[in-house]
Amino acid sequence: MTETAAPYDTEAVPDGYMKNSAGHLVPESQVREHDKLRDQTARDLTAEALELNRRLTAFKKRALADIADLVSVAASRYEVHLGGKKGNVTVTTYDGRYRVVRSYAERLSFTEELEAAKELINQCIERWSEGANVNIKALVDRAFRTDSQGQIKTTAVLELLRLEIEDGDWERAMEALRDSIQTTGTAVYIRVYERRDGTDQYRPIPLDLAAV
Repeated sequence: MTETAAPYDTEAVPDGYMKNSAGHLVPESQVREHDKLRDQTARDLTAEALELNRRLTAFKKRALADIADLVSVAASRYEVHLGGKKGNVTVTTYDGRYRVVRSYAERLSFTEELEAAKELINQCIERWSEGANVNIKALVDRAFRTDSQGQIKTTAVLELLRLEIEDGDWERAMEALRDSIQTTGTAVYIRVYERRDGTDQYRPIPLDLAAV
């Protein structure tokens, strides 16, 4: 097994010292025991997280390779294309208990035309401000809110396109919104499922911290 990398470089820290967040060396004797405990806890958890990340990366690489081999065998033996145009494939155990899915999804981003769409939408809301459109305004505010990296949340913006509003300005705004969408690449996912006992329903086996 590959040795787990340290959470961050500590080579520059001499024995008997700790480096604080400002990059200053502080004698260990001047660091509170609770600060040392917090530091060690964060380091231990981060080291384990890095190892889990490495193993998940290796698992995904192996899963993609194994499924690609399965597709290749099927294609060569039966002269069929398994998975369709997008390359989505479902692999199920013989007893139907487990299912592994390889799926592709386009990565989307927005051009500067998104700003034009936002302005047109705001004009609609201002014109509707005396009506009962408080929920629409809340939806729009959420759609154009950025995440912690300053990125627009794609799903929230696309929800606006599902609204059926018969208004010329709104329809122009949605046209600008559609024109602002561009595909920047394709992401591939591996999802694993287990069938619920006595049913035909499958539940996902969580592979991310937020879902466990």
